[in-house]
Amino acid sequence: MTLMNGDGAHEHQAEAEPKQNGHEMGDQTEEGNEQEVIVIQDTGFTVKVQVPGVETFSIQVSPQEMVQEIHQVLMDREDTCHRTCFSLQLDGNVLDNFAELKTIEGFQEGSVLKVVEEPYTVREARIHVRHIRDLLKSLDPSDAFNGVDCNSLSFLSVFTDGDLGDSGKKKKKGNELEQIDCTPPEYILPGSKERPLSPLQPQNKDWKPLQCLKVFTMSGWNPPPGNRKMHGDLMYLYVITMEDRHVSITASTRGFYLNQSTAYNFNPKPANPSFLSHSLVELLNQVSPTFKKNFAALQKKRVQRHPFERIATPFQLYSWTAPQVEHAMDCVRAEDAYTSRLGYEEHIPGQTRDWNEELQTTRELTRKNLPERLLRERAIFKVHSDFTAAATRGAMAVIDGNVMAINPSEETKMQMFIWNNIFFSLGFDVRDHYKDFGGDSAAYVSPTNDLNGVRAYNAVDVEGLYTLGTVVVDYRGYRVTAQSIIPGILEREQEQSVIYGSIDFGKTVVSHPKYLELLEKTSRPLKIQKHTVLNDKDEEVELCSSVECKGIIGNDGRHYILDLLRTFPPDLNFLPVEGETMPEECTKMGFPKEHRHKLCCLRQELVDAFVEHRYLLFMKLAAMHLMQQKASIKDVLGTEASTASEQLEGNGPSEEKEDLDLDGEAQLKQLEETMAAHKETVDTRSKEVILKACQAVGSISNTSFDIRFNPDIFSPGVRFPNESQEEVQNQKQLLKDAAAFVLTCQIPCLIKDCLDHSVVPMDGTTLAEAMHQRGINMRYLGKVIDVVRKFPVPSQLDHIYKILISEVITRSAKHIFKTYLQGVELSALSAAISHFLNCFLSSFPNSVAHLQSDELVSKKKSKKRRNRNLGNTDNTAWANTSPQELWKNICSEAKSYFDFNLECENVDQAMEVYNLQKISLLREICIKVGIQILLKEYNFDSKHKPTFTEEDILNIFPVVKHVNPKATDAFHFFQSGQAKVQQGYLKEGCELINEALNLFNNVYGAMHVEICACLRLLARLNYIMGDYSEALSNQQKAVLMSERIQGVEHPSTVQEYMHLALYCFANNQVSTSLNLLYRARYLMPLVYGEGHPEMALLDSNIGLVLHGVMEYDLSLRFLENALTINSKYHGVKSLKVALSHHLVARVYETKGEFRSALQHEKDGYTIYKNQLGEQHEKTRESSEYLKYLTQQAVALQRTMNEIYKNGSNANIMPLKFTAPSMTSVLEQLNIINGILFIPLSQKDLEHLKAEVQRRQQLQEAIKGAENHEAKTKEPEMSETSDSNINAASVAPESSD
Repeated sequence: MTLMNGDGAHEHQAEAEPKQNGHEMGDQTEEGNEQEVIVIQDTGFTVKVQVPGVETFSIQVSPQEMVQEIHQVLMDREDTCHRTCFSLQLDGNVLDNFAELKTIEGFQEGSVLKVVEEPYTVREARIHVRHIRDLLKSLDPSDAFNGVDCNSLSFLSVFTDGDLGDSGKKKKKGNELEQIDCTPPEYILPGSKERPLSPLQPQNKDWKPLQCLKVFTMSGWNPPPGNRKMHGDLMYLYVITMEDRHVSITASTRGFYLNQSTAYNFNPKPANPSFLSHSLVELLNQVSPTFKKNFAALQKKRVQRHPFERIATPFQLYSWTAPQVEHAMDCVRAEDAYTSRLGYEEHIPGQTRDWNEELQTTRELTRKNLPERLLRERAIFKVHSDFTAAATRGAMAVIDGNVMAINPSEETKMQMFIWNNIFFSLGFDVRDHYKDFGGDSAAYVSPTNDLNGVRAYNAVDVEGLYTLGTVVVDYRGYRVTAQSIIPGILEREQEQSVIYGSIDFGKTVVSHPKYLELLEKTSRPLKIQKHTVLNDKDEEVELCSSVECKGIIGNDGRHYILDLLRTFPPDLNFLPVEGETMPEECTKMGFPKEHRHKLCCLRQELVDAFVEHRYLLFMKLAAMHLMQQKASIKDVLGTEASTASEQLEGNGPSEEKEDLDLDGEAQLKQLEETMAAHKETVDTRSKEVILKACQAVGSISNTSFDIRFNPDIFSPGVRFPNESQEEVQNQKQLLKDAAAFVLTCQIPCLIKDCLDHSVVPMDGTTLAEAMHQRGINMRYLGKVIDVVRKFPVPSQLDHIYKILISEVITRSAKHIFKTYLQGVELSALSAAISHFLNCFLSSFPNSVAHLQSDELVSKKKSKKRRNRNLGNTDNTAWANTSPQELWKNICSEAKSYFDFNLECENVDQAMEVYNLQKISLLREICIKVGIQILLKEYNFDSKHKPTFTEEDILNIFPVVKHVNPKATDAFHFFQSGQAKVQQGYLKEGCELINEALNLFNNVYGAMHVEICACLRLLARLNYIMGDYSEALSNQQKAVLMSERIQGVEHPSTVQEYMHLALYCFANNQVSTSLNLLYRARYLMPLVYGEGHPEMALLDSNIGLVLHGVMEYDLSLRFLENALTINSKYHGVKSLKVALSHHLVARVYETKGEFRSALQHEKDGYTIYKNQLGEQHEKTRESSEYLKYLTQQAVALQRTMNEIYKNGSNANIMPLKFTAPSMTSVLEQLNIINGILFIPLSQKDLEHLKAEVQRRQQLQEAIKGAENHEAKTKEPEMSETSDSNINAASVAPESSD
């Protein structure tokens, strides 16, 4: 069960309860799911709990929970948190921890549960000590900085002063304009060159922890000797209190008491008084007054934190910076480090977890209905996240040399390891396995390809077909693959085990009917074609995967497949094959190119997009042929068909889906179905139509559209029988078309999306996501840059160009760093890393490495030691790297890997030529290779001393790739909800999204990226529907979650901060709103630099809020910056720019500078007139405002003249300078953030009302027919201010 930490979770479930009778969504259509309604959770009820020494209190529970979850709640509550060893009793019967509440007799609303203290065992005593340690450390962020136990950082509360909900209510009363200090720090003003690092992790005032004890550790007298064991002693603890009292404590079966031992003298007899207490906290409260006071205060603070600040994340997030944290004594941490914690954190005491069994058993759970599927997905997700954590720890232990190899006599690179039931191998080409594929480069990339294969097969989820748990870890320059172990595989040779596939890349190949049957089920979703190959004896063998894919039946009788590195077809742009000519589109762009390995595959996203594209084409062709037959115009046939086939050759992305005669499409669908059903009845002419279309698009079937790839084409060493030559030719053509498709469709598509800002990358991660979603591999970076550079208005793609270049530089540096690190021994690691960073980023021309001082280097280097180092290079070679050499290598790497010419010889040149900034490059390289540096200000530009010293390198973390199991049902709900919202049905959309949120929580626990997307959309809907406080609460969760899961300065987090600021402003929390905007304004330049298109939106927001609090000069700085950026990216004639002009004009007006105001409003008016015409509402509004400004200007001039003429006794008319009202500011904020009101004319309004009513009547009719009570709904209209109507212009938000 995923346990949420305590109350937070329960409140959450309580909120969620009423909405939980969700629609079940299998593969049915929208209409189908109305009938199948399943109650996932019955509503909760309240029970009373009696705890010794505390007043009876009530808690909310739900019948679905286990008794264990009540334990968790009690261990988290402020007044009962110090108890761990107790049982819960109902009417004198002890409840079973793992029983669901609904199965317990007599357990109902108002039942009274008694907490009964139980005797301790060694295990229980350890759990108790660990829990008390956790409570003492609960506010200490060091675990988050060190990246352990799934802790991560969050800084939102620093900027909101605690929880938004409560403080909001307090602040609201009182004057609308509270006196706020609005001055932003210098470094976030537009145009500032300063990029300080320290504000990235501001000091949270809760972190100066209230110290409760000086020392709390295991005693050296452990374990108790036999005679004391028989007195019930379990273990001894040693404590020094804040009052400097040294005490020894015995943990016994009855509880904890003071004994008479000292540091040097063992006397286990109870002291007098012994203060025997069942809980350690009760004991320490009596011994130390400071402990009593501080522990209580600490717990109060702990429970006040938002639950999302302390719940563990599903996967570890590492921070690339950290302040200097004091290293405090910690008994539990010390113990954990030296015992490998097995049998302890794990559920089954005394034995390690059988990962393979757990991973496979969870897959075998039933999945007939929604509750079963949820249970199954939750189990799969939980095991995966545990496995990933264990594999990461193991991989680090392997590279750090703390695990014994299973083949210790072999050369280091060839060694393999087993730890905690996980198998580890290194990414080197051992035994020339990859000799024909590119040696070590191929061995390095093969694990990630394999992982993509595992991901794909897991997603298809065929019953009876099993994959291995797989995690790929990059750490200290090495790549480690961690896999779960197939039962029995270690006892026999691989040759005997493999009953399907090939262990020598296609020389000997075997097949197996059961495997064919299982793999056949995956072939359609994965687009893999069943095919025949020849083995070394020239026998034909049938396969339904690539030859490397091996099938092994484990001792558990399960059918496993492994080595899925060629699940997807090869990418011919990077695989030159003799005698094959590539399509012209490819050769024009310089393909095919020799890559450093031959394992380049197309991404799954690309295969899917290609097939989708072909399907549209197929429909077009067939519909066209059908229409022609209808009209039986024979002579047109030639010309039309030829144009269609030209289109097929892929002449560019111009192929938008034309509006075909729907009539034709529908007929075609029908035809396809009838052909599938009765082969005979279809008349030959229609058959011919489909046949032609099938052949034209390369379908493998002649009667329906079905495109699949043969992954073995172009595999060295694989041979095909003669009779399938034609098929092979077709497959080759298909692969060439797919390679061309990347260049002619997907890359232009990416550029187009960047141009119209439907995708706005801000850093390397977001750019990679955008490319991968469109199926473009990172090795195409150079080509993408070429396309961007040739764009007619390059300045509109400036931001993309900058990120692309910085990606090429940092990725090339990463490749070099990897081999650089392999030659470094552990004791020189920080020196080597700081030296590398100096060469990479510092302007200091002759950076010299600090080699170790002599006293530590032993004179006699023993041979044995040298072998341990995985690199076979000289251990100090790294020290000879110079900045010039490193940059030369970076340039050559960029050329050879990305085919891009970097025009720079050192870092400063690169900054100048490409307009980059060093701090962003530092962030990118640290994140990519897992370096953690000290949080301080670095001087990159000093010519006299290097930027980094070895003290600045705090840690090196692993970079982990793993499978992300999905919550499918929840995701369907989420997508339907999005669709509903986009159609304008907000209420229904909101319900679906809420339902999705429940299901996501059910599967993922409380923290997950998809939950974050869900909360963001919910908040937006709440806001649009006018529920500001609910919007605030949901968005607060989204921000916290984004910080904790994606990182405090991840571009998504920056966006979440902006949304939250808007909702804060709407809730009258103006100063908080500004703080949040300033935080975003600090992060964005740090991550990207100045001048990103999103910066325009951010600066407009800041400008508007400042305008609202009458900080006019500051406001202008931000708004004018926004105007500049908008003009650059959207063109001077765009509506965005017109709006920017208007905002600037408003500020000038309030300052009384009418001439400037008029100038800006005129510019805006001209744009509106040219873009929208004279009659458009916007144009008219603008012209009204111009008139008003002119009147004001004239009035001002008159007054001035009056003053000049009559001097001081002039009769002056008072001028109206009005500060803008908060409502008007909010209106403008909504407009720029793309939320709410779409202006419609009165006529449109009537239409829309009628349409809404018509739709509702239709829905009512349908519902009535299904015997639902017909509820007449109010049309969802907001208060329509000046004929604005809430037609929900929610920008479609994509979930990840």
